[in-house]
Amino acid sequence: MSVEFLRNLWYFATPSRALRNKQLVHKLLLGEPVVLGRTETGEPFALRDLCPHRAVPLSAGRVVEGTIECPYHGWRFKPSGQCAAIPSLVGEEGVDPSKIHVRRYPLVERNGLIWIYMAQDPVTDTNPVIDVPELPIAADAMPRMIEAQLFPCEIDHAVMGLMDPAHGPFVHKVWWWRSAKSIHAKAKKYAPIPRGFTMVSHKPSSNSLLYNVLGGDVSTEISFELPSVRVEHIKAGKHEVVGLTTCTPITEQQTEVTQTFYWTMNWVAPFKPIFRQAALTFLNQDREMVALQAQGLKFNPRLMLIQDADVPAMWYHRLKKEWTASRSEGRQFVNPVPETTLHWRS
Repeated sequence: MSVEFLRNLWYFATPSRALRNKQLVHKLLLGEPVVLGRTETGEPFALRDLCPHRAVPLSAGRVVEGTIECPYHGWRFKPSGQCAAIPSLVGEEGVDPSKIHVRRYPLVERNGLIWIYMAQDPVTDTNPVIDVPELPIAADAMPRMIEAQLFPCEIDHAVMGLMDPAHGPFVHKVWWWRSAKSIHAKAKKYAPIPRGFTMVSHKPSSNSLLYNVLGGDVSTEISFELPSVRVEHIKAGKHEVVGLTTCTPITEQQTEVTQTFYWTMNWVAPFKPIFRQAALTFLNQDREMVALQAQGLKFNPRLMLIQDADVPAMWYHRLKKEWTASRSEGRQFVNPVPETTLHWRS
């Protein structure tokens, strides 16, 4: 069964630091070949990574005089996607290079991250219908830490793992986080946001030891928005930590999961290697679980989602369905998530 990717939405593409002037970066995003780079003035751009002449990846070429030069026949393309030159022309062929275009993808660079807009129709959907995800951080804040891994699963299972409140004591069994013995009943309030939902601000669970390192009066708010953006905003006295987790589909069965962290505490710097190892541990544990899950999914079983722990996963599927319907019907998106309180044990 083929996977239908959500369109007309912003996906995380790459950290800003991955793009340098005069360098080209190839990425497969939603099954589409994309070449990313920067203009001479430093503006990021993204084009379909196929030369329309003979389908050679443009990322294998080079940047020449502000254009991308295909390595096969030297066709050059502007960052806008418009062809700037075809060296083989002698002027009598009746070919106008300026009328040849490579698909251009809208990009936004903000807070050290580059987001790409994946439209349903590259011809008619040229203007994004929504804004780039907003993070609760200062306009000049830059990532303190970024970790990414390729998960061997379709995006739905990666995203459902993001919002699963019950797997922690079993998948993330480490002494500094939780254990199966620490399971207890919890109740969390949820509310709708423009294209998703939020677990409203609350005190972290007492069995989440890592939060205690921050000290002070700690509170956290966790939100999710389509297509695959999870934000945890932690407040500890006058300081803040923002953890962004994004899932970007690479192919139907591969998803890049990226964790990006921002914080205001300078004292964290010496402990950054420890926090990096913690982030990697969590990512590895989640990756191993979806790899194990993939063994069972080969048999195409009917999944059994239950109340209340799996309700966020149910909401995700309803949000997807409503987004797709609203786009195809040309109407306003109506969030199907109610304001409610969910109960579970973890």
